[in-house]
Amino acid sequence: MVDATDMVPATAASREPATMLAPKKKRPSRAGAIVRYGLLIVVGLVMIYPLLWLIGASFKTNQEIFSTPWFWPQNPTFQGYIDGWQTSTPYTFGRFFFNSLCIVVPKVIGTAVSSTLVAYGFARFDFPGKKLLFGVLIATLLLPDVVTRIPQYLLFRELGWLDTFLPLFVPQWFAWEAFFVFMLIQFLRAIPREMEEAARVDGANTMQTLIFIVVPMLKPAIISVCLFQFMWTMNDFLGPLIYISSVENYPISLALRLAIDTTEAFNWNEILAMTVLALTPSLVVFFIAQKYFIEGIATGGVKG
Repeated sequence: MVDATDMVPATAASREPATMLAPKKKRPSRAGAIVRYGLLIVVGLVMIYPLLWLIGASFKTNQEIFSTPWFWPQNPTFQGYIDGWQTSTPYTFGRFFFNSLCIVVPKVIGTAVSSTLVAYGFARFDFPGKKLLFGVLIATLLLPDVVTRIPQYLLFRELGWLDTFLPLFVPQWFAWEAFFVFMLIQFLRAIPREMEEAARVDGANTMQTLIFIVVPMLKPAIISVCLFQFMWTMNDFLGPLIYISSVENYPISLALRLAIDTTEAFNWNEILAMTVLALTPSLVVFFIAQKYFIEGIATGGVKG
């Protein structure tokens, strides 16, 4: 017989090698983490510093802007915003904001509606010449905008649309942006058709299926389209420069150029102050919609 007391050391001895052979978990090096995060902070500051300098310089005097590269103003003043808002024209900068709004709103809505309709037709229906039309769509995606500038100008001149907002947003109501159509087609291909087929069995027509079934699942992609179009339109300079000639119809982009061209001695604090105001809508809209924007860009579809 074996005494129970003799088994205790044996058990402990048998457990010891197992403990010694167990792989040790590697703990992340604190020094390595400090280096990585320090490098990311430095790179982030280098990238964001121009924006910080822009905001800080808008609160400086015209002389202080060129006296130091540091973004923080020594004696902050709102004079640049006050004088810049009044402009050197009979109109305030609020008029130019309103003009930009008159272009952005119908352009964003038209792009979202028309691109969704065309993308749904290409992704869900078979019709004669579908492959040919899709090839033409991709060809226009690769076509530079500068090639179509002169034909567009001649067309809009014949229609009597020059010096109006119509040339800047009417084409988007006809799925003019092939990039957005192609992006929505890719999203639609990732969506299963079972829910649409079930809706048709319940008696829904094609338009009802699109509005009540497909569009809610396409929400991240549609928001991404609207966000892209909003930022591109707010930053567009060449389009308004070609089609708009009256100061009363200038959007923000042309109003900033007007502030530079009016005098020989530029008041840079006024120009920078109005530039900050011009950037604010795009930044606000982006941060509000960034959740859907990142989801739409990263996933390439929807989650069931």
